[in-house]
Amino acid sequence: MANSDSTPSVPPVAPLSAKKENVIPINSKIAELSESRQELLTRIQGLKQDLQSWRSKLDTQVKNYRDELSELKKSLNVEVEQLRSEFQELKTTLHQQQEDVTASLRNLGDISGEVKEAKGAEVESNDEKVQDLPKEDISKDTEQ
Repeated sequence: MANSDSTPSVPPVAPLSAKKENVIPINSKIAELSESRQELLTRIQGLKQDLQSWRSKLDTQVKNYRDELSELKKSLNVEVEQLRSEFQELKTTLHQQQEDVTASLRNLGDISGEVKEAKGAEVESNDEKVQDLPKEDISKDTEQ
């Protein structure tokens, strides 16, 4: 049974040409995406290098600042110790001066007591002399 209507089937032409048209834009899109990807990778690599450089510079600055702060701290500690020493010397000197003044005032008080005693003794001895002198001599002493 031969079928006269049957003819060898020919594949439709339209779908094949549509595939070719779709293949060309896809290939160009893939090429564009690959190029864009490469550009992005290059930019990322540059940013990574910049970041590493920035970190290195920052670490250097931090180290320098720490060293500088350490030196300032040492210098400040030396100055504080010098001030403590100077204040201790001043305190000692003031204490010594206070003791000297106190001793001087005691001596002055003792001396003034001795002077009062000496004046009192002198007055008493003058009184005795006056009593011992004859009345004529007293008038001579007062005239002089």
